[in-house]
Amino acid sequence: MKGNGLPRAEVPAAFDAGAAAYDRLVGLNPGYHRDLRLSARRLIRPGHQGRRILDAGCGTGASTTALLAIVPDARVTAIDASGAMLARARAKTWPSTVEFRHTPVEELAGVAGPFDAILAAYLLRNVDDPDATLRTLRGLLRPGGQLALHEYSVRDSRRARWVWNAVCGAIVIPLGRVTTGDATLYRHLRRSVVAFDGVTELCSRLSRAGFTDVRTGTMPGWSRGIVHTVLGTAP
Repeated sequence: MKGNGLPRAEVPAAFDAGAAAYDRLVGLNPGYHRDLRLSARRLIRPGHQGRRILDAGCGTGASTTALLAIVPDARVTAIDASGAMLARARAKTWPSTVEFRHTPVEELAGVAGPFDAILAAYLLRNVDDPDATLRTLRGLLRPGGQLALHEYSVRDSRRARWVWNAVCGAIVIPLGRVTTGDATLYRHLRRSVVAFDGVTELCSRLSRAGFTDVRTGTMPGWSRGIVHTVLGTAP
């Protein structure tokens, strides 16, 4: 494992290995689902009911659930690179307007836009080329459509880095090891977040990728300054 986490090619397999326990572990985070709903609420503007949304990096479907909590009649295409995570998502009950696809974000040629909105939760730090990924996502949005990145970002804050490392070292990694027998995914989580962009740089990436009206918001509770929504609009 590199100092900044697993190589991209190994990330889906790490999520495959952790899929069986993933929902149980994130459920122990008191703000996990609340924070996803907050990002979904920030993403979806009035009048989006029934429109098309791409859930990029849907995992076991927590972000999909968050989107449907805000727009129950949206048509959602949910993609992920981990087959085992998607299998967990598909096993849940969904409306007929939700479609799951086993598709890495780097291979979106078969996903037809345009979308009115895209939610990418905990995705961008796991790809090799974030700038190319952002350009691809922008190309899938209709003019005026909005992207929301829901992501950990601690580089700009000493306090956030301290809290993140403390929580990972004392809770996340030990609990992941005990629950799954393998802490690889959770060590990757810690290292990839520490190495990832600060919010300032993340906003600059969106601007360089052609997004306008770039803005941010953080979360309440323990994840304040650690988990953020970064929003941008396709021109």
